[in-house]
Amino acid sequence: MEPLLLIPLVISFFVSFLIIPKWINKAKKIGLVWKDMNKYDKKEVSGSGGIGVILGFILGVLIFIQIKTFWFESSEKVVEILALTTSILILAGIGMFDDLLGWRQGGLSKKNRLILCLFAAIPLMVINAGYGKVGLPFIGVINLKLIYPLIIIPLGIIGASTTFNFLAGFNGLEAGQGILILSALSFVAYITGNSWISIIGLCMIFALLGFLIFNKFPARVFPGDILTYPVGGMIAIMAIIGNFEKIAVFFFIPYILETFLKLRGKLKMQSFGKPNKDGSLELPYKKIYGLEHLSILILSKFKKKVYEKDVVYLIHSFQILIILLGFLIFKNYLF
Repeated sequence: MEPLLLIPLVISFFVSFLIIPKWINKAKKIGLVWKDMNKYDKKEVSGSGGIGVILGFILGVLIFIQIKTFWFESSEKVVEILALTTSILILAGIGMFDDLLGWRQGGLSKKNRLILCLFAAIPLMVINAGYGKVGLPFIGVINLKLIYPLIIIPLGIIGASTTFNFLAGFNGLEAGQGILILSALSFVAYITGNSWISIIGLCMIFALLGFLIFNKFPARVFPGDILTYPVGGMIAIMAIIGNFEKIAVFFFIPYILETFLKLRGKLKMQSFGKPNKDGSLELPYKKIYGLEHLSILILSKFKKKVYEKDVVYLIHSFQILIILLGFLIFKNYLF
């Protein structure tokens, strides 16, 4: 790794870190605030803070392209990088639109959400990103040909971008989860010979780190769908371009479980806990409709009082466990 490539990462972090405080003030002035549902007093917090992450990420990627083109005199993979960036910007635009409509009012309809996220897959479909050959047990390697760009790519991006915000609603949860999964995928990209994908992934990670400083408990800003859609989409895009879909799906297991639990409640049950005056949380429903609720239930078996940070740390720990298991299971493929 060239030391010069640290520049895009530093820029991504500081752009996010410096923009977020200004956005917090601006969001309050224009009334873009949401109630912190896991707090007893339901304090209003600035929303859509993910805009700082996206700006930091985009600027970092553009600096990376500049260094790659003028310093290393290489235009290799620039088309793929621009296609990836375009997809992320489309998802961010959809997320911002959803935020402005307001999650309490339902935001975009499920149908419109899926249709709009389909547009984010078009840049990757056009360049025929990824590797259409897959290995199946007892069958061997098959070439999916047009099925891969026309069906698999859209399904992957739509699925990851629209379900990443299912596991959410707790201070620092979405940003922390994004950092963990993207860090794991960036490492996978590096050891499989796709170091350029690692740099792109790290740009998003460093932008998320700049945001997490203000989003961790007690949060001063919420991410909004302007962050969750692009981060979810980023996970799918890295897997598609880097041809490591299998391990990416394995890393995504918490979200697959969350989706099934949300479907149990017909996608109508919220992820929040029931806050008490002392800041502790209780189960809001008699049944479990998310890993957040399951975490509260598990923690209540070992602690007298369960707090918001406890839930976030437990979910992060579960995600780290899944990542470690993924590296163990797929070690022959990776190393």
